[in-house]
Amino acid sequence: MNLEEYFARTGYKGSTEKQDLETLTDIFQHHIRAVPFENLSIHCGEKITLELEHVYNKIVRRKRGGWCMENNQLLGWVLKGLGYDTSFLGAYVFNPHQNAYAALMTHLVVKVVIDGRAYVVDGGFGVSYQMWQPMELVSGKEQPQAPGVFRFTEKNGVWYLEKMRRKQYIPNQSFSNSDLLEKKECRKVYMFSLEPRTVEDFRFQCTYLQTSPDSLFTKKSICTLQTTDGFRALIGWTLTETTYNYKENMDLVEFVTLEDEEVEKTLKEKFNITLERKLVPINVKGSYTI
Repeated sequence: MNLEEYFARTGYKGSTEKQDLETLTDIFQHHIRAVPFENLSIHCGEKITLELEHVYNKIVRRKRGGWCMENNQLLGWVLKGLGYDTSFLGAYVFNPHQNAYAALMTHLVVKVVIDGRAYVVDGGFGVSYQMWQPMELVSGKEQPQAPGVFRFTEKNGVWYLEKMRRKQYIPNQSFSNSDLLEKKECRKVYMFSLEPRTVEDFRFQCTYLQTSPDSLFTKKSICTLQTTDGFRALIGWTLTETTYNYKENMDLVEFVTLEDEEVEKTLKEKFNITLERKLVPINVKGSYTI
């Protein structure tokens, strides 16, 4: 495992000498635009494991993506290798269909401290809730980014992340009531504490999320990738391409339904993913929004 090979994977060619916010942001943006957030292993008969070497081989050498425990673990390793002050945190993801935060800590994020200021770096959420810049860990401060306005609030030592989105223009009106569309303009994303975590804290969750019939990840095959002006997502057979701020305060959301034989071709063309095993797409309704 080496940093040069990782940077070749993400296409980053900038400086690695400075441990400043500008460099961090540039490295981070190259990651989220090259490495998909995806759970396709579950639907290809592969097992997802948390060993760093396995994650590195999967993402860097096999040019796959991964979910938060893979993407953010790799990102944390890269940043630590460059000399950044990093640690892992654990978050509880908000479920809009249950209007509640998950009881299980399933989301791993990276905390980075630069010149005494703490930032959350999360390269493993995907879709429209994927931040594009490190977020300063400050309560109540609106932090506008290309995807929308993010904000942390802190209450009694618990931190909450929420996001405000723009209006949405959906040319294909047959998808205007799709369960994949986020209906609320302000949405809770996850909550977390500042207690440092290790990858070991996520062993059970890693198994649970890829085996339980109650898990979002067994109900849907998901692949999402950020672009220079939005993101694309393949959930089951539905391909979505979103362009941020395509008109003033308006995002363009385009939907198309793929045939079985188009799925793997689309993964290659739109996400640069070639699978080694046969994918069985799935999309159980009512459990994922973009």
